[in-house]
Amino acid sequence: MAKNLVIVESPAKANTIKKFLGSNYEVIASNGHVRDLPKSTLGIDVENDYEPKYITIRGKGEVLAKLRKEVKKADKIYLATDPDREGEAISWHLYEALKLQDKNCERITFNEITKNAVKNSIKQARKIDMNLVDAQQVRRMLDRMVGYKISPVLWIKIKRGLSAGRVQSVALRLICDREEEINDFIPKEYWSLDALLKVDNGKTNLCCKFLGNKEGKIELTSKEQVEEIKKKVKKETFVIDEIKTGERTKKAPTPFTTSTLQQDASAKLNFSTQKTMRLAQQLYEGIPIKGHGTIGLITYLRTDSVRVSEEAKENAKGYISEHYGEEYLAQEENKKTDNKKIQDAHEAIRPTYVDLSPVKIKEELPRDLFRLYQLIYNRFLASRMAAAKYETKNIKISAGEYRFNVSSSKIVFDGFMAVYKTEEEKDENGKKMKSLDETAKLSLEGFEEKQHFTQPPSHYTEALLVKALEELGIGRPSTYAPTITTILARRYIVKENKNLYVTELGEAVNQMMKQAFPSIVDVNFTANMESLLDDVGEGLVKWKTVLRNFYPDLNEAVILAEKELESVKIEDEVTEEICEECGKNMVIKYGPHGKFLACPGFPECRFTKQYFEKIGVECPKCKNDIVLRKTKKGRKYYGCIRIPECDFMSWQKPSNTKCPECGGIMLEKGNKLLCMDEQCGFVIENKLSQNEKV
Repeated sequence: MAKNLVIVESPAKANTIKKFLGSNYEVIASNGHVRDLPKSTLGIDVENDYEPKYITIRGKGEVLAKLRKEVKKADKIYLATDPDREGEAISWHLYEALKLQDKNCERITFNEITKNAVKNSIKQARKIDMNLVDAQQVRRMLDRMVGYKISPVLWIKIKRGLSAGRVQSVALRLICDREEEINDFIPKEYWSLDALLKVDNGKTNLCCKFLGNKEGKIELTSKEQVEEIKKKVKKETFVIDEIKTGERTKKAPTPFTTSTLQQDASAKLNFSTQKTMRLAQQLYEGIPIKGHGTIGLITYLRTDSVRVSEEAKENAKGYISEHYGEEYLAQEENKKTDNKKIQDAHEAIRPTYVDLSPVKIKEELPRDLFRLYQLIYNRFLASRMAAAKYETKNIKISAGEYRFNVSSSKIVFDGFMAVYKTEEEKDENGKKMKSLDETAKLSLEGFEEKQHFTQPPSHYTEALLVKALEELGIGRPSTYAPTITTILARRYIVKENKNLYVTELGEAVNQMMKQAFPSIVDVNFTANMESLLDDVGEGLVKWKTVLRNFYPDLNEAVILAEKELESVKIEDEVTEEICEECGKNMVIKYGPHGKFLACPGFPECRFTKQYFEKIGVECPKCKNDIVLRKTKKGRKYYGCIRIPECDFMSWQKPSNTKCPECGGIMLEKGNKLLCMDEQCGFVIENKLSQNEKV
């Protein structure tokens, strides 16, 4: 019997696929890339028309040796790496490293790891798409050129260990520009005015918003203006001019792309982009499910397409009809419309088996995997459902020359919202307005006026930054999470309460990049480069043409920067901790595993110690500081700085507020504070949390 070899990237993917193929198939993982450009040099022969110099990645020798043995035994080899440019490039590197030119070798791709998808892909095997390989190759080389040519300039001019990147530098600029907008923002005062009306001298009240006068809208900018209007309105009779009833619909959302999944997982589950992608990768590669074996639960997670296969549409249609009724089925296709190029070879992110509802497999999944699967499942099901319908009522009211308005909406058919909840509109006046008509007598009960100030643009969160990068056409689905992870790791930005803030170091790097390498951090230049890379993938542009046009200008800018840029000194943060060897105040340094304390007398004094972030709360057992700690697996917790001598620890953050009932320590949980003593169980609102939200 013929012996077939299937090569994939990950062991998890290999284990899942093995279950679908017969005994005459061997499935082995390459564990990602096997070849890359060398770390020690640029790895691109600029003098020889930009020829790349690929070497075997350190540690991959044994993997390649094992693969070569299996290749010798095989009659046919299938390269089954991921269905994107990166996957195509990995297949090509395997093809070259294993010398498969004279072998019976083909490329297969599938957007979901299911039995049907894997077997169908074998029937549709093809040759490696060199256009896609070239697109990935030139992207890798452009990133290498930017990183390896500009980073040494930053080392010389600012400090060692910094890096520049083609996409990360633009992302940093976006955050810096937003910070500048916020700092430069000057708030403007404005007011709102509501009239509280009684209807027909009864118990029914209406809260009507001030609009303006018969000439049009009036902006309220001062208390004096508000008081003047109130004075005039008090003398007038309130009359209903017009009542309009109507209906509006709210369309179902499209299924998830990489970007929208990261945004929704951040908003609804509080996941970082990195965590979302890590969990989604597990759901894609395969999870053991009772009665099904190990199966992939979602389709490929790196996509910017909202397309759904016909088979998936039919399966969803049947499921919705059975569980919700025919009226819940979408009447027309809900499409995403924009002018960007979309790699439509992929589908949207969706569940692979619509009959495997989250409730059915809840016991099989860890909590975070379940929550992400539920989010993806519900969004997909909602995308195939009918629009939600609202009954609306709008009343225009006049008081002399002035005009007021009151409106409400009430949901009459939930449609897709039966499975995918969104922010529902508040209906303060809905029921009160039902029986209202033009003849109703209105009398003024009073006013409610509020002073407001215009707000600056909000800080970027990870989700908002991903959205901005996608809208501007910077990077691609696979680059969003690594880009944010890199600039956080380099300490160019910090994350506090979801918001991203620029550090002094990040500001210095951004200023230097803007001054010396303006095109690299130019949003339009980077977006146009992405478009050019898409053209390479479609075979419209030769990959070396991109490099020939890019490198000379970059090299010239680097030479000029080395000569003309002034150095910037970034001081280390000094702490109150004293060096145990020389008595100097220790400073905070950053290593591969985060912050640590070091003596500023280095290299004469090399004393270092672990850094703990104090939260400003005393340990209830020994009165020393409580600090933020991490388990070996990286989970955060709060414990006494004297662990193990003192055993105090908590998964929730302790508060300075003492329990009013028992005097014990209170823990922060969402917008509540709860007593750590479960027998007490006292709970109060967390006022600090409320202030932070405001």
